[in-house]
Amino acid sequence: MTIATSTKHQINWVNTLFFAFLHIGALFALLPSNFSWKAVGVALLLYWISGGLGITLGFHRLVTHRSFQAPKWLEYFLVFCGTLACQGGPIEWIGTHRIHHLHSDQTEDPHDSNQGFWWSHIGWLIFQKPNGLDLPRFTKDLVDDPVYQFLDKNMIFVQVALGLLLLLLGGWPFVIWGIFVRIVFVYHCTWLVNSATHKFGYRSYESGDNSTNCWWVALLVFGEGWHNNHHAYQYSARHGLEWWEIDLTWMTIQLLQTLGLAQNVKLANKKQ
Repeated sequence: MTIATSTKHQINWVNTLFFAFLHIGALFALLPSNFSWKAVGVALLLYWISGGLGITLGFHRLVTHRSFQAPKWLEYFLVFCGTLACQGGPIEWIGTHRIHHLHSDQTEDPHDSNQGFWWSHIGWLIFQKPNGLDLPRFTKDLVDDPVYQFLDKNMIFVQVALGLLLLLLGGWPFVIWGIFVRIVFVYHCTWLVNSATHKFGYRSYESGDNSTNCWWVALLVFGEGWHNNHHAYQYSARHGLEWWEIDLTWMTIQLLQTLGLAQNVKLANKKQ
């Protein structure tokens, strides 16, 4: 499988060099001097905060699809957690994902899986169409919000501030594991939703695209691997629709609902 590199695409050098920097930085975790179980624990905690609470719960289910409502302070907190994943600002991430759903596995889809596994995994971030994406059209509910504007413009500075805090708390092992290893791991777990869950697994519904339900991706990304279910019922706060489809994010939403912090929770009507 190859990454599409036709003349219709150009290399995004900012993304390419940034990804290379992070992956090279993560390799320093192989040095014995950079290993400690505390550092690994920090990485796992931040993996859950940035990938689970931030990307999956905040960016995706709460804001992109508005599958439930939450107090504004909680929404801002979850979006801040998503910013820690360093996957672009929230406005950019959410707008891109909304475009993906509108044109899933079509030419207009930013990570169209018909162009190959590696294209939908990372190639679309390295080779981009010259005309870019029409993000303002898909983020009208966010672009005027000062909190979203701040996080979108200062994503890197937020990450640097976290890195300095980790350096003070645990030295370079905390930085290597809590920033570099954690970000790279969350990257590839998130990207597997674009690539693996459009190729591997089973299909419960005809969703008009290549989306699949992939159990091992679901375990890595807190329930997001039940992707065919999600594409069939994009509005649903619950992605694991069968009892065996474990969905940790749905469990979190249920907890928030019990605490009175999640209202108007939307669920799939499987009779449709």
